[in-house]
Amino acid sequence: MASQRLQAIKVDGRIPVHVAVIMDGNGRWARARGLPRYRGHNAGMKAVRETIEGAIEAGVRCLTLFAFSEENWNRPHREISALMLLLQRYVEKEQEELKRQGVEVQIHGDLDRVPAGPAAAIRRIEEHTRGGQVLHLNLMISYGGRAELVRAARALAEQVRAGELDPTDIDQERFAASLYTAGLPDPDLLVRTSGEMRISNFLLWQLAYTELVFSPVLWPDFDRERLFEAIEAYQKRERRFGRVSAG
Repeated sequence: MASQRLQAIKVDGRIPVHVAVIMDGNGRWARARGLPRYRGHNAGMKAVRETIEGAIEAGVRCLTLFAFSEENWNRPHREISALMLLLQRYVEKEQEELKRQGVEVQIHGDLDRVPAGPAAAIRRIEEHTRGGQVLHLNLMISYGGRAELVRAARALAEQVRAGELDPTDIDQERFAASLYTAGLPDPDLLVRTSGEMRISNFLLWQLAYTELVFSPVLWPDFDRERLFEAIEAYQKRERRFGRVSAG
């Protein structure tokens, strides 16, 4: 049975096409329970499923999850190993269900740093879910927003050096086409959990006009109702994109 909040946001009708999520608070969730950090990451997998299914129920077309940042490689080796194993197990366990639900998965980031096992699992889930029409799911792994911008600038510079591109032809559209999210609309809504109020080097180009919602809930406790709550907050905003308010 659909929740009242889901019914309300559907009646409003202004469903964000693209929602991005910074999944934060796993470590604090575990520490508050006297558990090791990896237990928080394990618990966060339920929130991932809840968010994906909630996005489908609401009618979101694209969902981007910040799963593992470039900076996360600086964490203790034991925690990184646990995270990589968790990633591998997640994609192996969920790929059939995601395909059944019509979810197309793409993984973006500096994947050369990802160990062989998880890297192979990533390739399999992308191939297995290719063509899904209900929801496009981006998992950002070994990702950093500044690194993405540098990568795009280098790609354009190589085209210029090869004589394939005139520098005067580089505009915002051309630059955006060199990003990981090429061909996708910019996020309408960014949700960050755990109460932190920063974007932490995430989608620096794409978030230029995105509405931001900061949830106090730690990621393992986030569920579809919290997602619907964030969409409800989004629907109350007036998006002007730099223009003067109509009122």
